Amino acid sequence: MKISFTLANSLSLSRLFIAPVIAWIILSDWWLTASFFLLLAILSDLLDGPIARKKGQETSTGRLLDHSCDALLMAVLLFVLNKTHGIPLLLPILVLGSFLQYVLDSKALSGHKLRTSFLGRSNGIAYYVLASICIFSQAAGIDQLDKFFIIFAWILIASTLVSMSERLWTLLNR
Repeated sequence: MKISFTLANSLSLSRLFIAPVIAWIILSDWWLTASFFLLLAILSDLLDGPIARKKGQETSTGRLLDHSCDALLMAVLLFVLNKTHGIPLLLPILVLGSFLQYVLDSKALSGHKLRTSFLGRSNGIAYYVLASICIFSQAAGIDQLDKFFIIFAWILIASTLVSMSERLWTLLNR
């Protein structure tokens, strides 16, 4: 699997570099700075696909890279938010597990197109939403949302397990 260093792939890879930086910033309790880096990560995620399509540089490797960087960024953030906000540790573990399942049952490593589902895409967006609300609310000094974060995280745990079960069911019944 060869990764071309296009602008789109560079934007995806930037999230790998942002992940440990933002984790350290969060653990240092610099929430406004963490918000800035999270916005950079979100912007890179929003732009990489359209740039690849516009420049005719869309590849299965690029899509895999994009999804890999998203999953790793979210797992790192959710692990750190476990420390700062009590997000259940099961959630980042499931993020990594569901991504691994997604890649393996799509046979993406051998160049096949990733097979997405509505629930899987929705979960991916919801991981970003949860991390964003935790970080942005802390930067704004809003501390009353802790119960909401925990409830949202448990709903995401349930929906991730459902999504993983659906993927397994589909794989076993092909």
